[in-house]
Amino acid sequence: MASPCSAVLLGDSAAFAAALRTLINNPQFSDVTFLVGREQKEIFAHRCLLTSRCQALHAMLSQPQEIQAPLILSHVQPEVFLAVIEYLYTNNVTLNNNIALEVLTSSIEYGLDDLRKLCVEFIKDTLSVDQACEAFQDVVLTRGFLELSELAMQTILHSDCLAIDEVKLIRAVREWAHVGSAVLDRTVHDVAATVVPGLRLDLLSPSELTTLEEENKKDQMIPVESLAQAWKIHALRKGCGMRSSLRQRRRGTLSREHQRPLDPQHK
Repeated sequence: MASPCSAVLLGDSAAFAAALRTLINNPQFSDVTFLVGREQKEIFAHRCLLTSRCQALHAMLSQPQEIQAPLILSHVQPEVFLAVIEYLYTNNVTLNNNIALEVLTSSIEYGLDDLRKLCVEFIKDTLSVDQACEAFQDVVLTRGFLELSELAMQTILHSDCLAIDEVKLIRAVREWAHVGSAVLDRTVHDVAATVVPGLRLDLLSPSELTTLEEENKKDQMIPVESLAQAWKIHALRKGCGMRSSLRQRRRGTLSREHQRPLDPQHK
């Protein structure tokens, strides 16, 4: 007697994805609601699909709670979370330059490696350096920022186009270095050693430098020599040709009185 045969036959995957797409943010038959972003926009979803596709959401949705209680996700934009939902439902994602970086950080946060790869490909092919730098202030508020590589951080800090003030940037780098220190079992100073030279301490006011020195006593992230050099520039009150690139204002640098004689663009 012949043995039975079996085979997996593939149907129309496009039609299947299109059918699932109709369920995205559809309240009909939905059994979980997210309140997303600062405005707490309602986004509807289906537990069985989310938990089967994402381990992070599986853990989140497995916590004891009332079945109808909305889940609050205040740290992510609604458009970004909807892009993640689209990927989970259809295995495709619609990206644009406004959300690509944040979808990338969300993919890291939720452990969606295939989505991360799609975001990286999109960014590599379409996103300019200037656009990435303009979005940087929002990116530092995400968890994905803390997972940037040392080389990526060095590259970012060399840009004049960052839409963020230097004080906020230094705080963000310090948080990044502390996370790296815990993960790599190295000192904060060692983790940040190749990154700190890209910080523009000369842009800080005297009071900000004083505060920075106090904060620096806790982790020695910034070498004493770098702080001394910034104070020296303040004492001279004029650019003398030294470290001119580190006196250049970034796009997001807030105006400070002392910066006028330090900025090579001002005559």
